[in-house]
Amino acid sequence: MLKLNIFCRFYLHSSLAILPILALLTGCQNTAPLIKPEPVLPAHYPFQQGGTYHALPWSDYVGDPTLVRIARLALTYNYDLKIAALRIREAQAAYGIQRSELWPSILGSSSYERSRVPADLSPVGRAVTTEQYTVGVGISQWELDLWGRIRSLNEAALQQFFASEYNQLAVRNSIIQQSIQTYLTLAELEKRIYYAEGSVQNYEKSVRIFKRRYEVGAGSKVEYMQAQTLLSNGRALLTQLQNVQDMTANYLIQLIGQPVEVPRLGLDQLNFKPVVLQTGLPSELLLNRPDIRAAEALLYSQHANIQAARAAFFPRIALTGSFGTASTELEGLFKSGSSVWSIAPSITLPIFTAGQLKNNVILAEVRQDIAVADYEKTVQNAFREVADALVDQRYLSQQLQIQDQGLAAFRETARLAQLRYDNGAVGYLDVLDAQRSLLTAEQQWIETQSALMQSYISLYFALGGDSRLVQPG
Repeated sequence: MLKLNIFCRFYLHSSLAILPILALLTGCQNTAPLIKPEPVLPAHYPFQQGGTYHALPWSDYVGDPTLVRIARLALTYNYDLKIAALRIREAQAAYGIQRSELWPSILGSSSYERSRVPADLSPVGRAVTTEQYTVGVGISQWELDLWGRIRSLNEAALQQFFASEYNQLAVRNSIIQQSIQTYLTLAELEKRIYYAEGSVQNYEKSVRIFKRRYEVGAGSKVEYMQAQTLLSNGRALLTQLQNVQDMTANYLIQLIGQPVEVPRLGLDQLNFKPVVLQTGLPSELLLNRPDIRAAEALLYSQHANIQAARAAFFPRIALTGSFGTASTELEGLFKSGSSVWSIAPSITLPIFTAGQLKNNVILAEVRQDIAVADYEKTVQNAFREVADALVDQRYLSQQLQIQDQGLAAFRETARLAQLRYDNGAVGYLDVLDAQRSLLTAEQQWIETQSALMQSYISLYFALGGDSRLVQPG
């Protein structure tokens, strides 16, 4: 027992003596700041619009109240956005838990003990019954963060929290974009169905005409079968469009949480304001895009994890202590001379861990490399999305102008074919052929018009969307 007491005293004094030395070694660990990668971006976008990018609210970019309403419904009822908001709360709580390790946990305690020692074990030669009352506060295994391990873990959790906030903004923009583009797709399908139904009605009229002519011997079966083929193709197209419309409507319900009336207005009645949306420089995407800011925060988080993994090689110093009062009688707890205290510093030095600490560092470094690659990929994807939207706007606008002229020519051709048939100059098959060509031109014209509207939306969100909520930090 005497040897044990001597060893304990030696360990305590040695631990206290080495504390200043260890404190001086805190500067030995690698605390090099992270050098954020700079992805190579072109100096300008294709078909550069110029100007300086300014965050523009969605309601100021689109002049249609229906589209504004769709966006608000999506932000209110979409479950993906609700999950993203819960992810923020989750990350916030995780950060709070990690941050608490910077401070000691002070616990209060009280106890009562009653014990009996039999006579053969009692130093006084008779049975002894004792009682003890104790009240106090204590600190349990509070680690002195000399090497920055806990601070690094705290920084990693904080950056994870920032990433969850930016991810929510990215989800918010994505939900609005998907909802609006889905609604525009419904408008496109409604218009295409309108034209397809008109063509099917004309085909049905033609089939009745050719069937009657064939039955009375005034026409051939070939003409009748050609008319029947056109009718079958028209009905097949109509069925296909209605199928896609129903599935698109179901998807929109999932996005905004409730059914909406199928739009009846033409796409040409929508009013966007692309003039007020300036692209700025590609480098500005680093501040405007919430997904890029989220990837950046995750990069800093992984860097902090490396620092924590490296700090694990150093000794861990922890303090355990308590202070209170003790007495054999309850009324004697707070009398003079009843105080008790204890302090127990401990030092834990990793000697052999079978490569665990080394591999923890390697794992953290690999994860940082992954975060770097993901960051650079996110930046490149952002630039491509902006460039693609600008290219689409340019060429779709040109294509739509060409199709406007072509559609007018097809309509005139169909009118003249009907007029010549009425005058007996051509057969009705020429009228059907002109109507078929007109239907194809109408379908292509609507698709191009819808694609142009979609490109306006894509450009807005590719530049960062409603990025007023993304504050540079």
